[in-house]
Amino acid sequence: MDGTDFGELVEPYRGELLVHCYRLLGSLSDAEDALQETLVAAWKGLAGFEGRSSLRTWLYTIATNRCLNLRRSAGRRVPVAPEPPFEPPAPTRRDAVTWLQPCPDTLLEQLPDTAPGPEARYGMKEAVELAFITALQRLPPRQAAVLILRDVLGYPTAEVAGMLATTPTVVKGVLQRARSAVGDGRTTPHDGRLARRFADAFTAGDVDTVVGLLLDDAWLTMPPAPHEYQGPAAIGAFLRASDAWRGSRQLLLVPAEVNTQPAYACYLAEPGETVARPAGLLALTVRGERIAGLTRFHDNAALSRLGLVAAAGVTSAGRASSRPGADRR
Repeated sequence: MDGTDFGELVEPYRGELLVHCYRLLGSLSDAEDALQETLVAAWKGLAGFEGRSSLRTWLYTIATNRCLNLRRSAGRRVPVAPEPPFEPPAPTRRDAVTWLQPCPDTLLEQLPDTAPGPEARYGMKEAVELAFITALQRLPPRQAAVLILRDVLGYPTAEVAGMLATTPTVVKGVLQRARSAVGDGRTTPHDGRLARRFADAFTAGDVDTVVGLLLDDAWLTMPPAPHEYQGPAAIGAFLRASDAWRGSRQLLLVPAEVNTQPAYACYLAEPGETVARPAGLLALTVRGERIAGLTRFHDNAALSRLGLVAAAGVTSAGRASSRPGADRR
């Protein structure tokens, strides 16, 4: 089999394998590297593939183990935490998942409509929400892998044991611990009204209204910064400090599509400027009629992954003159 034939053979699985690696690694950059390593390993090992499992399962086995090796590697890339431009209030804690990156919803269009087994507990797209991805990063590597293989992809216990070179008894024990650690932090469907209320208040610097939209146990995180703020009071204190630093600069929020939840590309314009420059990505985690999480991604590379332009025009009313997302690469 030549390279063209191999490419055609694995192409139907490329998209879902990338999302699988993203679930395990939390970083889309790392996931792309892991996928490339997976396909190279599959190409080299194709002659030894004996068909005792499906091609899909074989590829998932390689991808899972490549990701586990990367998670255990001391040399894994960890982004440098940014220096805040103002003195932030004391955080609730400093152990945020700093390598977390958003996943464009366009990648989810390549996921299969059904899981490969009847034992899945999460929908394929539901399991890409930021709260779930973050929880996976806090699990030990093997627990994260077992939870994904069993509860997201629906593989039977015996098959998962074979994929991870262990026993069904071990898989059952690991899965129980993983489920207990992750809990049921599922988000809920939303109609966009809550996100619009948030965006209007956030751009206006109306911190009181923003705080009123939060759940009592809501979190604010800012990858790759390690700082985390929990609860309306702590989050409000940080937002007031940030708003004071922003001063008379104009903030624009443009709707974006990441991790199945409401999100906004952020742009800042200096007073009198007609062009707003990128200032990261802000993603919401919604539960019911309130916001359970705010994730502010400081890396502007997230915007380029979404195909958003590098700058947005500002009208006299202080709004974006066109939707930056209209300029797709």
